[in-house]
Amino acid sequence: MKTAENARLSRGAVTDAALALVDAEGLGALTIRRLATDLGVTPMALYWHFKNKDELLGGVRERIWSQIDARRDPALSLEDQFRALVESLVSVLRSHPAAALLLNGKRNDEPSPGFLAATESGLSILTELGLSLEEAAAVCSTALRGSIALVMGEPGAPEPNQSPEQTREMLRRKRLALESVSAQRYPHVVAAAGPMTACDDPDVHYAFGVDFLMGGLARLLAR
Repeated sequence: MKTAENARLSRGAVTDAALALVDAEGLGALTIRRLATDLGVTPMALYWHFKNKDELLGGVRERIWSQIDARRDPALSLEDQFRALVESLVSVLRSHPAAALLLNGKRNDEPSPGFLAATESGLSILTELGLSLEEAAAVCSTALRGSIALVMGEPGAPEPNQSPEQTREMLRRKRLALESVSAQRYPHVVAAAGPMTACDDPDVHYAFGVDFLMGGLARLLAR
């Protein structure tokens, strides 16, 4: 029976609160009990919308997919249409880095509308460029996993719920660890300790990553 407590909560409101919690404190912080506490309700009120944590994670995953702009702009070249799709994916993942791994496609959930829209857009662009369906599927998978890796691997990015002081100390320790190895045996590693553990301009980091992905597509198209 639907009670007054769960009636005032929509599935969307629960999903948004779950994503906000993951953004702030990481996936490990998300539990039904913790989310219920944050929302000021009992855990049973959340079970009205999600039977378990796996279903809740599925809702968070779909919320992220739904934020990706899968629309195609006919004024752009096909290559630039695919770049725009990848850039939208990266932009959304940058907003939710702690939840990025939820999009890795290893769960058995039903395909969500957001996933289907983005994937259909990518496949249609790539096949119009002349790739086979097999090649297009491989490019889409590589673009997704590459974008996840790009976001999760941003040098100097803070961990969820980490203070600026803790982040600076973490980066200092990482840099010192690399600078402490044998300069005779690993001269380039020692010299690159700074750039490998910090990112002065995240926009440059992400633009480079997207260029790298698009370069692979260009090479495939040129074969």
